[in-house]
Amino acid sequence: MFRPVHRRPSHGRPPAPRIAVVLAAGATALTGCSSGGGNAAGTAGADVATVARAGVRDGGTLRWAIDALPSTLNTYQADAGAGTATVAGATLPVMFRLDAHGNPLADHDFLAGAEVTAQEPRQVVTYRLNPKAKWSDGRAIGAADFTAQWKALSGQDSAYWTARNAGYDRISDVRQGDGPRQVKVTFATPYADWKSLFSPLYPASVTSDADTFNDGVRTGLPVVAGPFALKAVDAKAGTVTLVRNPSWWGERAKLDALVLAAVPHAQRAVQLAAGRLDLAEVEPEALAAVGRVRGIAIRKAPGAAYAQLAINGSTGALADETVRRAVARAVDRKKIATAVLEPLGLPATPLGNHLVLPSQDGYADHSSALGAGDVQAARALLADAGWKRSVAKTGEKAAGPGRTAASGAVTVVEPSTAVAKNGKQLSLRFVLPADSPTLADVGARIARMLSEIGIRTELTRVDGVGYFPDHVASGDFELALYSWPGSAFPATDAAPIFAKPVPAPDGSLTVAQNYSRVGTDQIDQLLTRAAAELDTAEARRLTDQADSRIWAAAGSIPLYQRPQLTALRTTVANAGAFGFETPRYEDLGFRR
Repeated sequence: MFRPVHRRPSHGRPPAPRIAVVLAAGATALTGCSSGGGNAAGTAGADVATVARAGVRDGGTLRWAIDALPSTLNTYQADAGAGTATVAGATLPVMFRLDAHGNPLADHDFLAGAEVTAQEPRQVVTYRLNPKAKWSDGRAIGAADFTAQWKALSGQDSAYWTARNAGYDRISDVRQGDGPRQVKVTFATPYADWKSLFSPLYPASVTSDADTFNDGVRTGLPVVAGPFALKAVDAKAGTVTLVRNPSWWGERAKLDALVLAAVPHAQRAVQLAAGRLDLAEVEPEALAAVGRVRGIAIRKAPGAAYAQLAINGSTGALADETVRRAVARAVDRKKIATAVLEPLGLPATPLGNHLVLPSQDGYADHSSALGAGDVQAARALLADAGWKRSVAKTGEKAAGPGRTAASGAVTVVEPSTAVAKNGKQLSLRFVLPADSPTLADVGARIARMLSEIGIRTELTRVDGVGYFPDHVASGDFELALYSWPGSAFPATDAAPIFAKPVPAPDGSLTVAQNYSRVGTDQIDQLLTRAAAELDTAEARRLTDQADSRIWAAAGSIPLYQRPQLTALRTTVANAGAFGFETPRYEDLGFRR
């Protein structure tokens, strides 16, 4: 399992599963309703073309589309992305993999076992390493690698350019245990998500030196310990080539080579048809074109990410929680989920949780902490906040001359009866990426829903490349749509996303990754307690309470678990729509 250190939102395709690159005291009244334990009905978790290894031929090259050539091969740096995660998963040790429902499972190619062996006076985790596990330079994987990675990622040495230090900053000591194949990790404070650590694990030759950590593995991995090794990164061709690792002790990789090719989504159908790709994630609007390609199958599953409506609570009318709740309750999430998911043959269930997705074990719907979609209730909330109904324009119209954004047209959706306060009409700026037909449709639907409660909406389409850095991250929006990756470790990974903004000395807000800029002390406290709670049931109770509080704050409104659609040749084996599942790269190949 590759666990990201910095969870990246996406307005289109989500980052690779468990990249982070990317995920808690509530009052009883905010506990919300629950659908009970387990994952939601109909959420299989993954849709993979599973073939027994005996049915997979030896040899061949699989060409797999990725969004962009990796900027770095160090997953712990801020510019690591989905391509980084895929390379790491195929070439580096992971202590725990994820199954299709987001559960961490020990990877026995590297671990004979790992468990908490002490809780008092301090938490100790003992790792028992596979005696066969070794680096490609012949050195055994051991305590030196764990120690160097802890020190590099602890945040104590500013010479290391790390994106985030969650978990590593709680460690007080790493040392060899009873023999060279045992590692003992001691925590200064309890850490429930310890299974997220050391995945991937880099060799001490990388992590013991800041210069090597920062720049030495941006384009190369001279030492590996996975079924594949890095052969080349070709910036001109836009490819990363991995080849079978002759030093691998596990089951031999079926493929001779795995080529990751940076291919824009708009070109994937053509390249699949031309035989230049074997495996590619595709967008819903491309399904018809891809479906016409002979010898190509489509695999569909709930993805490891979710789409949300972000409500910027830092200024203006939306700084009022009552107004945010009115906006949220005006949105019919069921209709939106149906519009997006039903045509794909996936369960059209609105998402009821910020921290656990329907395909994960332990999912429960806490949206009752906010309240169901209800136009009359939303109107009443606006009235409570002082926004009164008055006569305004009718219908929906494209903006006239002079009403255009710098990178795209503005569409204005006017209510038939507007609401106003102190003579000013309630109007919200809804920023959307110009390159996503799906989000354009969802945004238009939400705008029409808001018009029913008297809110005027300006839909502003902006360049997709600058959408996130120039608008969402900077706070230049009132409403926005983007996605977050799901997480197997929500207490840790959700903390920066929902952290209460803190005023900086210059008067600005320090928001971490909370781009809605809405948070509370209670949410922070619950997630902090959950991350330190070693009792699994109690930790789940705390994250459930945190989710209810997040709903009640009405800064982030989950809409649906994003679909993952993967096109692959019918001859491809053990690939598809993985969802949360960690691929077994050694099993990828072609059917006999």
